[in-house]
Amino acid sequence: MLGGAAIGAALGVLAAFLGQVRAPEGLLLLLILAGGVAGVFTASRRILHVGAGTLALLISLCLLTPVLRAPLNALALSQPPQKADAIVVLGGSVQCGTSALESPSLSRLLAGLNLWRAGYAPTVTVSEQSDIFSATCPKMSVIEREIIRGLYPENGPRVVTLSNVTTTTDEAARVRDLAAARGWKQILLVTSPSHSRRAAGIFASQGVTVISVPAPETRFDFTLPLPSDRLYALQTVLYEWLSRIKKEVGGTPER
Repeated sequence: MLGGAAIGAALGVLAAFLGQVRAPEGLLLLLILAGGVAGVFTASRRILHVGAGTLALLISLCLLTPVLRAPLNALALSQPPQKADAIVVLGGSVQCGTSALESPSLSRLLAGLNLWRAGYAPTVTVSEQSDIFSATCPKMSVIEREIIRGLYPENGPRVVTLSNVTTTTDEAARVRDLAAARGWKQILLVTSPSHSRRAAGIFASQGVTVISVPAPETRFDFTLPLPSDRLYALQTVLYEWLSRIKKEVGGTPER
């Protein structure tokens, strides 16, 4: 029972990290209990050991070799920037306790501002997340506007907020409506590299013409030189694949 519970705890940690689960405590407890029960019976214990061993081998392959380079690169779409009507900075995540942008969100914002400063477009959009996941979390758009005002107290970019968004599809719909109302013909789309190809496809499905200009990746080295980089890459690849699968079966991707 203790051995099964230990395997269940390890699987819970993997699920919480690799799957970016929003409630890891409950899932961890469930897997510990399930592993403990499975460890009591010979047949279920054998299945548990074989499954955990197979998973360990697959993860070891990802950590010890650059096998993830090809699937990771397949997620990215990078195009040379061109003159456009607006720069759309897709929302990422915010630390609710500290009211700070997480590193991918800050990287996206700074990349969008760099494009504005280079003269590619006069307008920058920021996203206001909905209250579905956390009604008490500070609004990302407010934090981003404060950063922009701090960097450019005068003569900064024209900032437009995409209000009440939960997913990239919501952002694409807001931009579609803005494009129709303001006559935007072409936008520069700024997001994380691993999210860029999927995001460009979502915007295209809404009839929005985009040029994908991803922000620098800040969570890991995209060339995957170290096991730690490969671990974060595994998390990213799994998230993107699961998002695609979830959409295909009728669900809504989280971002």
